[in-house]
Amino acid sequence: MMKNLRIGIIFSFLYFLADIVAAQSGVFDISKFGGAPNGDITQAFTTAWNEACASTTAAKIVIPAGTYKMGLLEVKGPCKAPVEVQVDGTIQAPGNNADLKGAEQWIRFNDIDSLTISGKGVFDGQGAAAWKGASVAWKDKSHGKGSNKRAISLYFAYCNNTMVTGVTSKDSKYFHFMVLGCNNITFDAVKIIAPDESPNTDGIHMGRSNGVTIINTNIGTGDDCVSLGDGSKNVTVENVNCGPGHGISVGSLGKYPNEENVAGFIVKNCTLTETENGVRIKTWPDTPGKITVTDMHFEDIIMNNVMNPVIVDQEYCPWNQCSKKNPSKIKLSKVTFKNIKGTSGTSEGVIIICSSGVPCDGVELNNVDLTFNGAPAVAKCSNVKPIVTGKAPICGAPASASTSTSASPSASPTSASASPSASPDSASAPKESAPKEKKEKKEKKEEKEEKGEKEDDD
Repeated sequence: MMKNLRIGIIFSFLYFLADIVAAQSGVFDISKFGGAPNGDITQAFTTAWNEACASTTAAKIVIPAGTYKMGLLEVKGPCKAPVEVQVDGTIQAPGNNADLKGAEQWIRFNDIDSLTISGKGVFDGQGAAAWKGASVAWKDKSHGKGSNKRAISLYFAYCNNTMVTGVTSKDSKYFHFMVLGCNNITFDAVKIIAPDESPNTDGIHMGRSNGVTIINTNIGTGDDCVSLGDGSKNVTVENVNCGPGHGISVGSLGKYPNEENVAGFIVKNCTLTETENGVRIKTWPDTPGKITVTDMHFEDIIMNNVMNPVIVDQEYCPWNQCSKKNPSKIKLSKVTFKNIKGTSGTSEGVIIICSSGVPCDGVELNNVDLTFNGAPAVAKCSNVKPIVTGKAPICGAPASASTSTSASPSASPTSASASPSASPDSASAPKESAPKEKKEKKEKKEEKEEKGEKEDDD
């Protein structure tokens, strides 16, 4: 009896020591702050964050397996040491968009250095209801305002040396991830999931950021898998699977004054499957933006039935909601498409429409091998003389605005989107968009709700 008692005391003491060691090593389990499965952990996380951020040694906040609810959350730095948030459970956003009170984001990390988001958990935006009520930018003046504003799921603002790894973002109401004003941020082995009908659910959108790396990631959503706004520099997208979605896009750019130059973008070893576009650069005509876009490189890419595998559109004007009286002022240079192969959903596998005001320089097509219905896809170009090497289509008849329109999936207009510009607020503003539908799916699905909002860029 006494022996069993002594053993019990020893085990109790060991558990006590384990708790002390965990506390001293900076591990903050959400349960110690009142966070419990099926409950709301907004306050528990906030309290845990405040303690972790104040720690003088590296700290970790742990959200164990289970399902949790979380309301609006904004956590701020600077912190005294690196902080890791390990998410192994599922965190659910409010299902009713109104409960987010018109906020720009659901969860925001602001002004933090050395932040890590890790684990095998899920951020569930519960966006289905919000998608149904989404406003349409081109016909709804209340688009993106008040209760019509849909929240980005995870927003990183002015964060440096950040890692996001292992987690899943599911069914965001708006963009899944937004990166603004960050330096050295990496997304590794992340999963992004939303139906292809979900409007404006960009996978990862960025603006005014330097050193963004997206690797080993699977993205299937209702808008761009990855999209670059103005001021994006030194961005790498490698070993990424994209589809469904609208492809990997630079822009749209040029719609606003005081936008910043875009430079240094490499997309490599990626596969795009049944997306509405492949790799794309788009700028608006007849607008105040006047910047340069240079060093854009797209290499070793597989296209599987992609509607517009390679497209540069400097007459981007969805639904003719702008004037083409004056050409785009955005100067494109040093743009290469190399080792791109697969199947196109249109006969024009390559469309390069450059500005007549500032024609493109240094565009190269190197081993671009695309087929449409078993025959080689063709290229149409205007205001550019691409260098063609290896097996690649030679530019045929000049591309035009009408070509650009038909270049959109199934010849239907694409929605528009505003790239970050002028100010941090506009940088994160929803992209405008217009309704669209996929011709190839028209017979398989009931008529879809018109896609509004973003496509913030389509």
